Amino acid sequence: MDCIFCEIIAGTAPADFRYQSTEFIIIVNKLTWVPTMLLAIPTEHMSQQELWKNPILPKLSEQLINLGSRLVPCGFRILSNFGPDAMQSQQHAHIHLIGGVQLGPYA
Repeated sequence: MDCIFCEIIAGTAPADFRYQSTEFIIIVNKLTWVPTMLLAIPTEHMSQQELWKNPILPKLSEQLINLGSRLVPCGFRILSNFGPDAMQSQQHAHIHLIGGVQLGPYA
């Protein structure tokens, strides 16, 4: 399987980590559309639907909220894309944290 997130988790691809555990990681997104762009990624390869039903979600959410509150105290957005029409670019489940500017009514 060709999965950049699996490669990052395995340590064979570089990433700027903000949090690591055995269940999930949080890294800086290489995209720079807004000043703060983080990705929360489960260490197990799974779909978006599986992540949102997984018992790690509350712990993952708590870490995103902690990081968002610290890094972008004026406000941030947590979002998840499901499928190609929603612009999901990786099949490995992940959740975005974005902020650092006025985001407007929609991302």
